[in-house]
Amino acid sequence: MTATDVSVIIVNFNAGADLRLALESLRDTLSCTWEAVVVDNASTDGSAAIAGEFQPQVRLIANEANVGFACGMNQGLAATSGGYVLLMNPDCRLTPGAFDTLVAELDDFDACAIAGPRIVNPDGSIQGSARGDPDMFTGIFGRAALFRKLFPRLSVSRRNVIDLGAAMGSIEVDWVSGACMLARREALVQVGGFDERYFLYWEDADLCRRLRGRGHQIRYVPGACAIHRVGQSSRSAKDPAIRAFHESAYLYYATHVAPRSPGRRALARLILTARAWWQLKLTS
Repeated sequence: MTATDVSVIIVNFNAGADLRLALESLRDTLSCTWEAVVVDNASTDGSAAIAGEFQPQVRLIANEANVGFACGMNQGLAATSGGYVLLMNPDCRLTPGAFDTLVAELDDFDACAIAGPRIVNPDGSIQGSARGDPDMFTGIFGRAALFRKLFPRLSVSRRNVIDLGAAMGSIEVDWVSGACMLARREALVQVGGFDERYFLYWEDADLCRRLRGRGHQIRYVPGACAIHRVGQSSRSAKDPAIRAFHESAYLYYATHVAPRSPGRRALARLILTARAWWQLKLTS
């Protein structure tokens, strides 16, 4: 990596002051020369103007409508040129040394396309940002699922969410959270970037799976840490976010888990529709 090879892409939607914290963390922790693009998806809270506070290092792409996360990320990729690309949510911020640790991981492992840090909540608790490929059990034993909380030591729980301490070395995993990841541009270009059929959620799992299908590695680096205030953008549009989550979950399942099984896809559609209906009812 050279001093001008790092591009940062942040897709923003009503992130407010969190966007400023994210950009400040970049300014304060990146030890190299960097560029950043904030792709704003028609925010209404004035948060897009925050990007202007960091010009000229940070540029703004202002969309007239909310085009979704995957599309926004691809816009950012097209507008930048760095060989290494840091993809980060506007409600996420890097801790000192995290970026350098992720760069060292890509430098040490030529096959690694994406390196993901240990992501924690503001209170320091682990979010579970390294995971196994989603399947029919993910809804029961996934990161926020009740059964995983009740039975965290079951193998299915540990496969769905991989938890390593900060002192542990890096490992190869199925996928890491798109809230914060460092990627090789050439690998992203090879698979066509993000799949824009995913409006929000699960696009990171899909991206990592397609990269692995091309022979690339995804690595989890617990020695690097990022702090993430989950769902700050989606809280301004809870119902659409719930619908998008379940639509994207079905798309992932139909594409990668049961592409040749109409019966399993129909069952998944039924379960996810019922789950979305219940969550929408709880928020009404």
